[in-house]
Amino acid sequence: MPEHTPLPAGAGQMFLEQTKYRFLGRSDQEKGVPQPPLELPTDPTLTVLDLPKPAAIVIPPADLRAAIECRHSVRSYAKEPLSFDELSFLLWCMQGVKSVHGTQATFRTVPSAGARHAFETYLLVNDVDSLEPGLYRYLALTHRLQQITTDPTLHIEVARACLDQQFVMRCGVVFLWTAVPYRMTWRYGERGYRDLHLDAGHVCQNLYLAAEAVGCGVCAIAAFDDDAMAKILGIDGINQFLIYLATVGKCEPDRE
Repeated sequence: MPEHTPLPAGAGQMFLEQTKYRFLGRSDQEKGVPQPPLELPTDPTLTVLDLPKPAAIVIPPADLRAAIECRHSVRSYAKEPLSFDELSFLLWCMQGVKSVHGTQATFRTVPSAGARHAFETYLLVNDVDSLEPGLYRYLALTHRLQQITTDPTLHIEVARACLDQQFVMRCGVVFLWTAVPYRMTWRYGERGYRDLHLDAGHVCQNLYLAAEAVGCGVCAIAAFDDDAMAKILGIDGINQFLIYLATVGKCEPDRE
């Protein structure tokens, strides 16, 4: 067997090495620093829209095994809008708050390391009943939407920032998850950056499975220009950055 030659340490390898527990100091939680808020504040100058309450939404029963077996990435969608109820259901399934414990934690429909839930969810709406096309933010604590912009050409910019993946412009809605890292690192230090990426997978998988119940397909996207997306979303890319996104649309009738 040839002797193994170590590869030069790249950024990924350095990240894994430097976030090992033996290199971590005391976290801000351990130092007694107050924790960050459970959700970013709303902009009082922007419109907030109530979503249909999850308990009031009627969704056909879905077999979990069938949903898992049928799950695959879908990049071609029917020219049919999502209903407002369907959007509310999908938001609830992937970030819905089941209970709030004071200012300390939220328990949700998806797991998160230490119940930190460090994500904010944005929506690029292309074709959803009762919603103007544009950019929105999901306010998970109250199950509402904040309307950020109604620019009807924003989908072109987002597709370009997703390295010209054209199906971004043809879906009903794009879910965009941003991470607020301090919400996680306050407890776990630099190791928390690992947890953010694990949590992204949990959230997106919930979306994939929930979409099966409402006749929708999903395609997760990890290829995007970080800086361009930060500019589109109006975030700094450091204290809040895009970590993952996924397109959602109604499935074609002849989908296998």
